[in-house]
Amino acid sequence: MNDTIRILLCDDHRIVREGLKQILADTPDIEVAAECASGPEVLQKARVEAIDLVLLDIAIPVQDGLDVLRQIKQEMPRLPVLMLSTYPEKQYAARCYKLGAAGYVNKSADTEQLVAAIRKAAGGGIYVSPQMAETLASRLGARSAAEQPAAHESLSHREYQVFSLIAAGRSVKEIADQLGLSPNTVSTYRSRILEKTGASNDVGIAMYAVRHQLMPV
Repeated sequence: MNDTIRILLCDDHRIVREGLKQILADTPDIEVAAECASGPEVLQKARVEAIDLVLLDIAIPVQDGLDVLRQIKQEMPRLPVLMLSTYPEKQYAARCYKLGAAGYVNKSADTEQLVAAIRKAAGGGIYVSPQMAETLASRLGARSAAEQPAAHESLSHREYQVFSLIAAGRSVKEIADQLGLSPNTVSTYRSRILEKTGASNDVGIAMYAVRHQLMPV
């Protein structure tokens, strides 16, 4: 019986993939069995490779990690997906869990935390970091006290993608190209975001993101 956890690693930065492979090479029960650099590649390899877990960056080209996560869970619901990102947990972790992720690990995490998350997710569990557990508990406490959720929590999945890219300084055309949408569609999402967050322009959206600690560090 083979107890090795076979991973499909997806990150668009080769140096990051090489670093992760080097880190995991020292862990005898974990093996990077395949790797890729874009959303479509993840889906293609997940369908054909003998893997136990997908280690998936959120910010990947062509099709972003959240879209890939959603599609994997539709096609292969029993395949665990562990999200990896530079974005703060406050920004994306809860959304990842809602879409079916088996965990969320920030790229600044230490090796022990990453290995623990991989083992937990591959074993059928859900990995939640101590920091995220505290955040989720705080949210539940706030809502039980009848506090209103923050405006960005009402954004749809696509609205939140556009919101994050606007906050990062991307233009409508750049966002349209990255998400595979028309500029008019992106502008429609932008209008909804402005209405929901109360911002008056793109600078206001960026300031909202900073104020709520939703920008990567």
